[in-house]
Amino acid sequence: MIRKFLYISMLFFVSTNLFAKSEYVKQGIDLYDKQKFEDAKFKFEQGIVYNPKSELSYLYLSKIFNKQDKKNLEEKNLNTVILLNPKNEEAIYNLAILKLKSSDYKKSNELNKKLKSICSKFCSKSDQLKTEIENLSKK
Repeated sequence: MIRKFLYISMLFFVSTNLFAKSEYVKQGIDLYDKQKFEDAKFKFEQGIVYNPKSELSYLYLSKIFNKQDKKNLEEKNLNTVILLNPKNEEAIYNLAILKLKSSDYKKSNELNKKLKSICSKFCSKSDQLKTEIENLSKK
């Protein structure tokens, strides 16, 4: 009887904890959409505490740092997203753009080739990026 009670208690705790994890990310996205970047950043960081493998939290943190012009932190979070999910098209594309803006044409081109090989949503953006890389690298 005690085992059943402990088992049920444990299930309740785990399910509540999982709900809390995803709730932070949802709240963060809502705050991001309202352009309350500092509050959103806090929610995403809370989500990461509960789930260090939350690629969505890291992706949104990179978007926040992009808006705040904190390129180093943006790059760090994009690299984390790619580490967690090497096929995250948005992260690869955003990192390629970031590298292009910092005149790292070689790395930007490598990332764009990687994006092109896996793309499903970002194919047209990859083509535009390729043209942009070629034009800027000629100068």
